[in-house]
Amino acid sequence: MELEDIKSFSNNSDSQLFFDYDLSKSNWFNIGGKTKIFFKPQTLQDLIAFLKLYNKRGKIFLLGAGSNTLFSGNVFEGVTIKLGKNFNRISTLDKNKLVAGSSVLDKSLSEFSMENSISGFEFLSCIPGSVGGGIRMNSGCYNREFKDILLSVQAVDFLGNILQIPYEEIKFSYRSTDLPKDLIYLSATFQGQNGDKENIQNEMSRLKQIKNDSQPSKIKTGGSTFKNPIGQTNKKVWQLIKEAVPKDISFGDATISKDHANFFVNKKNAKFDDMMSLIAYVKKSVKKKFNIDLELEIIVVD
Repeated sequence: MELEDIKSFSNNSDSQLFFDYDLSKSNWFNIGGKTKIFFKPQTLQDLIAFLKLYNKRGKIFLLGAGSNTLFSGNVFEGVTIKLGKNFNRISTLDKNKLVAGSSVLDKSLSEFSMENSISGFEFLSCIPGSVGGGIRMNSGCYNREFKDILLSVQAVDFLGNILQIPYEEIKFSYRSTDLPKDLIYLSATFQGQNGDKENIQNEMSRLKQIKNDSQPSKIKTGGSTFKNPIGQTNKKVWQLIKEAVPKDISFGDATISKDHANFFVNKKNAKFDDMMSLIAYVKKSVKKKFNIDLELEIIVVD
């Protein structure tokens, strides 16, 4: 991949651009090799200019909070883009409507809505990701999903064309949408309801307590590893794993959390191959015991 024009672009831009950038500290697993290019645009203008210059000559990966991303140890032969601070803003549009940049953390959006007495966003306080990632995978918890609050998405495709996509044109399913993969979400508009600040805060506290009682925290994990097998069993995926897999199984430093069987953990210095071996072992074990094929919820980038 020729990079001279991109190097010239980086010299004339206020946005951050690095070459052969280490990705291991950019995700919650702390696993991964390098990316040929790492681009952190500070403005929409810089993002569009870069995309038009890059012109899809290599792979493009959008990195959000890094909470559900597993990078391989190989060099990513393309560009990894992480949106800068200008994509991390929230504002009220009109009564009970919010606009949030795609790099806004779900937790921050939930807290902003609480401060403005807007309900409907309480569940976001328990999702460890960003708005962009939440849209892409229709994130959710406790019987609520992004589809329940989304009005529209503002995006740019990999060639730099800006798009406005209304809710009605998006097909949602469990932890998925039919939105094209070659889109970078810029921001989204959400609809809430008029609420009481104290009631909203109490509900957020209730949900956080449920989460704290059942899920590990302050560890190197990607969150939920597999999706629940909807329609195939009444059991949650953590129950399937708990019943099919020895609780002390590990591959190198890759192991399963003792607090939640669907949370895989890098105990110290796990490698990509260690985590993939653990994933493969769990899939095989669940298939053998329950005849269910598990589907990954985390994103594997190679």
